[in-house]
Amino acid sequence: MKVILLQDVKGKGKKGQLLEISDGYARNFLLPRKLAVEATADAVNTKNMNDKAAAEKAARERAEALEISRQLRELTLTVTAKGGGAGRLFGSVTNQEIADALKEKSGITIDKRKIVISDPIKSIGTYTVQCKLGYEITAPLTVKIQES
Repeated sequence: MKVILLQDVKGKGKKGQLLEISDGYARNFLLPRKLAVEATADAVNTKNMNDKAAAEKAARERAEALEISRQLRELTLTVTAKGGGAGRLFGSVTNQEIADALKEKSGITIDKRKIVISDPIKSIGTYTVQCKLGYEITAPLTVKIQES
């Protein structure tokens, strides 16, 4: 019997795979537990349409990430932080502060977890942080820290 897996099944396959499985295993285990559906023409067509939609969505998101990457490379972001004089800051500049300043000044929304700061920013100056945008795309962002 041919079935389409609705969930990952250990030892059989991954979600969305079309498999040839024994009739008893399919009728007694997979189908009652809603782990698979019988591979009718309608079910196969629906699976193909879902795969195509997922591929289009991934391509669109990748293109958006490339566009944001291009914008970030050209941008120099200025962040103000409280300082104690002599170029030192009270505390450090965090990913959240950089994400908020980026959204406020340029309109680009990036989750704080996607901004990677290699060393803590504790003094005034210009730093480069990496932004992981997904789909193995990273972009350097130049951040200029000023004392308020």
